[in-house]
Amino acid sequence: MNTTLFDAFSLGAMTLPNRIVMPPMTRARAAHGGVPTPLMAEYYRQRASAGLIITEGTQISPQGQGYAWTPGIHTPEQVRGWREVTAAVHEAGGRIFAQLWHVGRLSHASLQPDGASPVAPSALVADGVHVFIDPDGLGAAAAQGRKVQHSMPRALETQEVADIVSQFAQAAKNALSAGFDGVELHAANGYLINQFIDSGANHRCDRYGGSLSNRLRFLCEVAQAVAAVAGPERVGVRFSPLTSAQGTVDVTPQATYLAAARLMDRIGLAYLHIAEADWDDAPVMPAAFKEALRLVYGGTMIYSGHYDLERAGEAIARGWADLVGFGRPFIANPDLPQRLRSGAPLLPGDPACYFGGDARGYVDYPPFDNKPSGCAQQAFENMAT
Repeated sequence: MNTTLFDAFSLGAMTLPNRIVMPPMTRARAAHGGVPTPLMAEYYRQRASAGLIITEGTQISPQGQGYAWTPGIHTPEQVRGWREVTAAVHEAGGRIFAQLWHVGRLSHASLQPDGASPVAPSALVADGVHVFIDPDGLGAAAAQGRKVQHSMPRALETQEVADIVSQFAQAAKNALSAGFDGVELHAANGYLINQFIDSGANHRCDRYGGSLSNRLRFLCEVAQAVAAVAGPERVGVRFSPLTSAQGTVDVTPQATYLAAARLMDRIGLAYLHIAEADWDDAPVMPAAFKEALRLVYGGTMIYSGHYDLERAGEAIARGWADLVGFGRPFIANPDLPQRLRSGAPLLPGDPACYFGGDARGYVDYPPFDNKPSGCAQQAFENMAT
């Protein structure tokens, strides 16, 4: 019998009703202080038919923030806000992991405590990489921030690294307290863990830099600390192995990420989440690399990045993936699993409403047989013409 996207899957102690994942997408709707809102609870509730939801990146500390209006999980107010989100998803029959995030160098002094410099493995700037700030303090609903080059970072002192490992562990505790079913470590897309891993962003000379084993040390310490808190069966990690996202480049990416996958297998993490490049003319990840990942990692594999029904079916049929993430399609199609199963056309989202703003283009996309309003109305009309 052929396995399909619509078959159930066991992830740890959870049974997922399908193999469709809603991956992390930064939507920037948090309130002042990075507190999740009832609007966010509604957004995630609407998408609870996904086999698994993984939240937007959620900073583990004030220092970990890199964009305006993103949520955190390091204060009691943030935990209470997330508790409303997880309750809404669970009441709708869903399952939800929190993505734990430290952006490292990809921040701006205006977002950092007391205007400090962002931190990184090494004091290197990713030229042309921009972050979103709110210089006038108008809040997410106004959506009137601006993009600026990230600030020059300072290199972390060796003794500071252990503090950040502890912050990841505390964030995992907070996530469990908030009712999440598990957590995902964001080790992709050029953020802090990724900066330690990739040779082009890590020029350190201590035990966290130089050799591949040293560059993987921070990842391992974070994974072990979080697994000790949550149990490895409730921890996943996201990698973007063959992309140079946001300035991180590795000279031997396949060897590097096969070694990283092998280490995560030894720790026993629940899943690897592989982020492929999602632009239209992006290079294809070689099949041989996907097969090699399967050889060194025995847990669940999730792939995300410009997948449609056909590509997802191939990934599952060929054994590369157990679960497949559909990112942008979930923005305008909250009932995406049902639409994919029925063959209904997918509504396009409005990019003007993707980042920041209010309910428009966020929670006003209804089932396909109802006509949408707001940003969704324009997208509906564009599809029809």
